[in-house]
Amino acid sequence: MPVQMQLSRIIISEISDQQFICLREVEGTREFSIVIGHFEASSISAGVKRVVSPRPRTHELLVATVEQLGGQLDSVEVSELKDHIYFAKLRIKTEGEIIEVDARPSDAIAIAVACDPALPIYVSEDVLEETSDGA
Repeated sequence: MPVQMQLSRIIISEISDQQFICLREVEGTREFSIVIGHFEASSISAGVKRVVSPRPRTHELLVATVEQLGGQLDSVEVSELKDHIYFAKLRIKTEGEIIEVDARPSDAIAIAVACDPALPIYVSEDVLEETSDGA
């Protein structure tokens, strides 16, 4: 059963290519970090701060595309950890069904915060158990 998490921190470094997002359990104390790229960290930060852009940013474009095609973004889930790489799913409701689309966690979370209201973020129990600070 996936666990609902919230974005607790975005760490953007000017001197490193590695940026971090930290997720914390909504109804608990577990948390973990994911290394992401600078572009994704900036996009997540802009989404959280509700920064308005004169033209849609990439993740906003995807949200608008799904909506224009009649879908409804439902949630995101960090679903797996294989060989130190996280995998995520973007869940989209369409025609009464949920479709899951493979995504990088950073993109999935950027899409989640680009929505208004932001989409729920879930993490599988297996991923939480495998992360060193998830125990």
